[in-house]
Amino acid sequence: MYLMMQKVTRYMDQYHLDGIAGLVPGGLGDIASAIVALVHIYFGMFRLRSIPLTLAILNNVLRDVLMGMLPFFVGDIIDFLNKAHKKNMKLIDGYLDDDAAIIQEVNRKAWQSAAILIVLILAIVGMVWVLIWLTKTLGTVIFS
Repeated sequence: MYLMMQKVTRYMDQYHLDGIAGLVPGGLGDIASAIVALVHIYFGMFRLRSIPLTLAILNNVLRDVLMGMLPFFVGDIIDFLNKAHKKNMKLIDGYLDDDAAIIQEVNRKAWQSAAILIVLILAIVGMVWVLIWLTKTLGTVIFS
């Protein structure tokens, strides 16, 4: 499982597959990238059994999705620069290595992450609604 996470991290961030997936229109590539990140979420939740770590990982994944969904290629550029999978791997490695600074950071941000997750989920739903509205509006203008 750990080796799979390392491969996912390498392919998605080092080889920029996260950014390339973000080029798929309608946020579908960003959602696919988030699905790939389930390996990190699974490891944090079920292997390490750490709710604070899992919340921090989810925070990084949802931020990546939200930023990637920004329209007019802004999100695509951010997708190439934001290394959410590497951030998650750093959190997991620090947790496994019993790195006091990482563990303290994860624990300190646990409640903050929960609140941010709710806001990010609402923002993603709002962004999807805006993208649908924008597509309808542009489609009406172009094809009228």
